[in-house]
Amino acid sequence: MIDKQHITARFIKYITIDTESNPNNTAFPSSENQWNLAKVLEKELHQIGMQDVELDKNCYIMATLPSNLTYEVPTIGFVAHIDTSPDFTGANVKPQIIENYNGKDIVLNKEKNIVLSPDYFDDLLQYKGQTIITTDGTTLLGADDKAGVAEIVTAMEYLINNPTIKHGTIRICFTPDEEVGKGAHLFDVEKFGAKWAYTMDGSQIGELEYENFNAASAKITVTGKIVHPGYAKGKMINSMLIANDFIAALPADEVPEKTMDYEGFFHLHDLRGNVEETVLEYIIRDHDFELFEKRKKVLQKIAANFNERLQQDLIKVDIKNQYFNMKEKVTPVMHIVDIVEEVMNDIGIRPLIKPIRGGTDGSQLSYKGLPCPNIFAGGHNFHGRFEYVPVESMMKATEVIIGIAQKVSIKYK
Repeated sequence: MIDKQHITARFIKYITIDTESNPNNTAFPSSENQWNLAKVLEKELHQIGMQDVELDKNCYIMATLPSNLTYEVPTIGFVAHIDTSPDFTGANVKPQIIENYNGKDIVLNKEKNIVLSPDYFDDLLQYKGQTIITTDGTTLLGADDKAGVAEIVTAMEYLINNPTIKHGTIRICFTPDEEVGKGAHLFDVEKFGAKWAYTMDGSQIGELEYENFNAASAKITVTGKIVHPGYAKGKMINSMLIANDFIAALPADEVPEKTMDYEGFFHLHDLRGNVEETVLEYIIRDHDFELFEKRKKVLQKIAANFNERLQQDLIKVDIKNQYFNMKEKVTPVMHIVDIVEEVMNDIGIRPLIKPIRGGTDGSQLSYKGLPCPNIFAGGHNFHGRFEYVPVESMMKATEVIIGIAQKVSIKYK
């Protein structure tokens, strides 16, 4: 149904445009390079025949596929983000296409001895015989979330070119800055005008998610005092050593690499410092709201204990909430999840309904009044050099979008 070469070419066009967002810039978008893809998409949406195409001053792109029904059904939406993670470079992506994957090691970069191996990433084996797109090992790929963008554009194009497929009004939006937690901040839900929507931002084929972490960021600033080391006894305060003790005071097993499913964690993702000042950047995650609140208090309590023991206020904790579990907003309208599950079953995909161990624009949108579950986009190993996506998964995700449009037109007739 979906042309394999066409969606592959579209995806590669998108990922070779650098759109890495910047967590240290408060502007919208946080990086100027996001405009480059946004303008490409604006032009492309006009070319395929979408209506009401608009690229606004904050780099949000919205467009409409009008209904071809003689009766009214709810307007639905599909959302994806155009930025890539600042955790690992997305500049100068050099994709590699592996046809008919044989189930063995994939050499991403022979010179640097970078290998994508099923011995370590065993999910690879479920795609034996398929076409896999990888990096060259020096960048991330950008399937998060340019696979989602490619799937939405391809689905809209398919519906336009096949008017016998019945559907109601569909709104689409591509957002900036999802990877730095701001993707939905300036999203105009009223202008979007959908009753509900879906983010195409999940991972492996079949994922269907309506629960996610409650999330916060924490900045721990430790203040020290520099003195000549030869005369430092009783005078120097080494902020790096205090910061090291602070890290050790947190539960050792409550980190991303030792947790799964509904288990929360503290994740130290950045550390920089010298004798006079050390800054620790954490993210705090938990599905359970009470446990989430307790985690924030743990950081504050540790800091208070250190300051009391040191008899100085040397540690400052700054915590900011980022997003909350969308389950509270989606559960009352579970029929929007049921529709996707039915569509997946119809086209031979086994639904994998599970919590998101991360965030999505859908979480914030749900709290802004637009219930927004998350659907697989097909990629694996996001935010790093081992990221890959099977083309067949992108094709199936595109079929899911088309199937949802059809299913809504039938259910609400």
